[in-house]
Amino acid sequence: MTLEELPGERRAAGRMEQAGDALEEVLSKALSQRSLTLGVYEAAKLLNVDPDNVVLCLLAAEEEEAGDAALQIHFTLLRAFCCENDINILRVSNPARLAELLLPAAGPDPPADLHCVLVTNPQASQWKDPALSQLMCFCRESRYLHQWEPVINLPER
Repeated sequence: MTLEELPGERRAAGRMEQAGDALEEVLSKALSQRSLTLGVYEAAKLLNVDPDNVVLCLLAAEEEEAGDAALQIHFTLLRAFCCENDINILRVSNPARLAELLLPAAGPDPPADLHCVLVTNPQASQWKDPALSQLMCFCRESRYLHQWEPVINLPER
């Protein structure tokens, strides 16, 4: 058995794939319920006014944006605010797929800022959503493994 064949590695990859599918389902439902906030500035405004209704924060950036100091400062402030208010944070590794999911009919001029996406809880019934529950468990398990901001790869379709 080699290191690549360790059962824990396969289990972690399976967990991430399941979490990616669950995230896609949560985003689809939230989009239809109009319970998404898109953009760093809009997210900061919502978090300042009503953090109790936010159930999930997604951060997404392309690799070439890693050197953008202003964006990284925004991310740091959003992370701190989310941690302070017990809001789960996920990092999306493929922002292009996130844009496909959230802007299917946006046409040639989609909104420029999808770096931060907040999922809000418009109804108590959403808490019973199995996909959202699965994501919350994924975040909790990741924190037990000292992964404070787990990275999810949205599945390509």
